[in-house]
Amino acid sequence: MMNILVVDVGGSHVKIMRNGEGEERKMSSGPDLSAQAMVDGVTRMAHDWTFDVVSIGYPGPVVHGRPLHDPVNLGPGWAGFDFAAGFGRPVKLCNDAAMQALGSYRGGRMLFLGLGTGLGSAMIVDGVLEPMELAHLPYKKHTFEYYVGEAALEKRGKRKWRKAVDDVVARLQAALEPDYVVIGGGNVRHLDSLPPGVQRGDNKYAFVGGVRLWETDRPASNGAPGQSALQHP
Repeated sequence: MMNILVVDVGGSHVKIMRNGEGEERKMSSGPDLSAQAMVDGVTRMAHDWTFDVVSIGYPGPVVHGRPLHDPVNLGPGWAGFDFAAGFGRPVKLCNDAAMQALGSYRGGRMLFLGLGTGLGSAMIVDGVLEPMELAHLPYKKHTFEYYVGEAALEKRGKRKWRKAVDDVVARLQAALEPDYVVIGGGNVRHLDSLPPGVQRGDNKYAFVGGVRLWETDRPASNGAPGQSALQHP
């Protein structure tokens, strides 16, 4: 059995788990965390774990298995970094929302929305994963992310934030026509109720998705359309 180290990189914490189950370990991230510092920190946290390969959920656009640019909420040095050399293992890297979407998928047409520091998004249609960047689409006077990201929650309060989440979900449901929507990310806990057709996700599914990246019937994750996803957990 292959041992898979799954790394979920977020704006507040970097969390790791082996083979998507058991003990979760984490460290703080933040605006000073570089790619090398992440690798060094993860290596320290996993010092007593044996692992053959690594999956990384990255908080930003990923093209051909590499970050398109440095993340907004973290430090420098991510774009162009050689993660396989850093870990000394084969690495598959994909957008963090896409990785959590993979772990949440139960078949059909699923839209995944991640409520965290920003707004992550991905869609899986009949087993094909399509990472998306819906956060910065125009909405009202700003963008979707401006109204449903963590800064909006803190600035505008839960009532207005929840109202904006409901409206954004309804608009995306109408536009993309998914069979169901999964809302994950750390801030889903602030939603007391969910709109029709919406299921509550959990950050733990990012670790399931990280394992699924290495399933033998899947091609390498590269953030491009046409990736095969598993139909069932």
